Order: sequence, then C-alpha cells, then structure tokens
Amino acid sequence: MAALTENQIAIVKATAPVLKEHGVTITTVFYENMIRENPDLHNIFSTTSQRTGAQPRALAGAVLAYATYIDDLGKLTHAVQRIAHKHVSLQVTAAQYDIVGKYLIQAIGQVLGAAATPDIVDAWVAAYGVLASVFINLEGEMYKANAAENWVGWRKFKIVRKVPESSVITSFYLAPADGGSLSKFLPGQYISLQVPVPELGYLQSRQYSLSEGPATSLANGYYRISVKKEDAAETGVPGLISNMLHAKYAVGDEVEISHPQGEFFVDPSDASKAGVPVALISAGVGSTPLKAILDSLTTAPGGQPPAVKRPVSWIHSARTSAMAPFADAVRQTCRDNENVTANVFLRNLGPDDQAGVHYEFGDMRMDLAKLDKERDLFLGNAAAEYYICGPEPFMVDVRQTLVTMGVDKSRIFLELFATGDVADA
Repeated sequence: MAALTENQIAIVKATAPVLKEHGVTITTVFYENMIRENPDLHNIFSTTSQRTGAQPRALAGAVLAYATYIDDLGKLTHAVQRIAHKHVSLQVTAAQYDIVGKYLIQAIGQVLGAAATPDIVDAWVAAYGVLASVFINLEGEMYKANAAENWVGWRKFKIVRKVPESSVITSFYLAPADGGSLSKFLPGQYISLQVPVPELGYLQSRQYSLSEGPATSLANGYYRISVKKEDAAETGVPGLISNMLHAKYAVGDEVEISHPQGEFFVDPSDASKAGVPVALISAGVGSTPLKAILDSLTTAPGGQPPAVKRPVSWIHSARTSAMAPFADAVRQTCRDNENVTANVFLRNLGPDDQAGVHYEFGDMRMDLAKLDKERDLFLGNAAAEYYICGPEPFMVDVRQTLVTMGVDKSRIFLELFATGDVADA
C-alpha cells in the first residue's frame, strides 16, 4: 500500500471538523447499508450495540481520531492494539476490510453529498487503505501466533460447571469439547464466546474476561468466565447473550469460543516488576479480569508462591454485599498473603453486613480519599501501577482522581466492557 501524499494527509485532517459533526450519521448509514447487503455480518456485529447506537458512536470516534492524528499515528497505538485484539477475537478476515472500505466511503458520499468532493473521496480511499493494511498486518501476526498453538477459528467448548458468584454474576467453567489442550493466556485477557440466537436467525458473539488466574485454570483444564446478567437499566436494552447464558445454558451445553486476546494484562513472570506495587480497582463485574490478575500475583503453577512478588491492593465497589463477586475468595487471599490488602465499598448496607467481613466503607460509593495513601494506594512509589475496570464513568473518575493525587497517566491501565474506548478526559 502506497504511503499517503502530503496533500492527501492535509485533506483528511481538514475533514476532522465535518466528521465531528456528522460522524455518527455517517457510521450509522454505513452499518445499515453494509449489514443489509451483507447479512452474514450479523454474526460479527453485536445486535445490542447496534440497537443502542454504541457501535456507530464508537466507529465515528475512531474515524475522527484517525483523521485528527493521521500525521502522528503513534498517538493511536493503544487504540489500534485494542481494536486489533477485538477483531482477532471475532475472527475478522482480511477480505472483510474491502467490504468495510466500500461501504464507509459510500456512506461518506451519501451523508455529505456535494461536500464530498472527488479530492476528499480519493484522499479517504487512500487513507482507509493505509489503515486497513496496518490492521491486516497486525492481526495476521496474531492469527499466526494462535495457529502456532493449534488454534484456528472458533472451537467448541463444553460448560463443565456453572457457579453463582453473586446475585447477578455466574461463573461458567469451559473445557474443550474434544478434550484438546488449552492455550496459555495472560491474566486480564478475554475470550469471545459465540452462540446461535434462534429468534434472530444468526450467531452473536460477546467478549468475557477470563476470571481465574492461568496457574489454576490451565492446570485444571478449563477457562472460567464470570458473566453478569445485564438488565436494561443502563442501556435501555437488556443483555441478549448474558441473559441467554444465565437462563438457557446448563452444564453439558456447548458454546464456541476464540483464542484468548487482549492488551489489558499483567505478566506475572516479569522480573523487572519485582516489588512494584499494583492497585486493582474495580466496580461490579469489572472485578472479573482483576480477579485473574490477583490470582496470578499470588499463585504460580503447581500452587507455589509466585517468583515475582509484588504488593497488591484490591479495591472494589458494589451496590450491596449480595452483588459483590469473589468476596470470600479475595478475603482468603488476603489471609494467605501478607502482601495483599482489600478494601470494599458498599453503597447500600444490609442488616447482616459486618465491617471487615463484607465491607470496609459502607453506605457510600468508592472514594479513594478514604484509603491509606501508602498502604492502599502506594502514592509514594513512583513506579506503582493501577489497573481499573468498571463502567466508563467510574473509570474516568478514578483515573482523574489518581492523576490529581500525582499518579502519571502512563501507569494507569483501563479495561472497558463496551464497544469503543474510554474517553480521554
């Protein structure tokens, strides 16, 4: 793919204000046209994200970012990595980039009309080609690495255990249906799970974090995901697949999953991190990838202590104690490991809730100012790392609080359970 000319770069950058104003309209038209004329793509795109408008908004944001930083693509490295991992988890193919390009350029012309001059269209055709090449090459390397582990495409897994973790979260233990081997993963990564939806007439896929550390999970021949039964309170649309899994899938049933992916992880074997503190900060089901990280920082293969020891602070927020997952397991981890502390914030206390057992801070949302600045937040350590997962507003707020407390953004890592990326506020 030929490099963009300076003129093409200038034209694409000049379209940024137009994309900011009309981007969501363009991407909405894009998805409508593309999926209508290529119905097999229903199997890739989330119906829920389409209905809520999250998918068009996310793509509009990505296109705007590309136009804004087309002359400085290094600023988009994290976004590109995040998207590429998601694409590989969904088994997006190189050929599908041609389809996307066709309908994206078509939508730009349809929405902008005469304002989409031949020069603008030509510049965007070239710009899309460059971006597609970046993704195709990066994703190709990921597919190659997965194939080296004898994992190509979707694999059938059987539900071997189904265990409630809270009043709204259930863990599913998944083992290869053919008795084959599992691929390694890094704690914090996710899998895509795909199931047929008879009432829709096509497949749907969702991403779920692996919620148990690899030392235990791989030794016992399963992956564990912990799924929240999503109601319509936040988006107006109930979670289609999460509700199906809770209500209709039982031990013995099969699902398809793809190779573990994701750029949000901790490498527990990284010797350069010895002694570097880690704060794991979550709300609700956002605790799932952080639980796998906690496991990996306290348990090595064979049940041995990890070779790389790090101080760990577990900080969690839940509405009620009944809705807090992994509570007993986390408390036990603290008892077994002197380098681990836990603080739980409960918004609503119940009559049986006990301080130090169910919570540290009651009748309140998470407030980092209530915590010990050194023991819990490690603010005096310029290398300390912070991994955050939960609803986007929660993560943005926690990140901003940490920055205000003096933490550099480069040491703060966020995982969003949604389409798109976290707002850079």
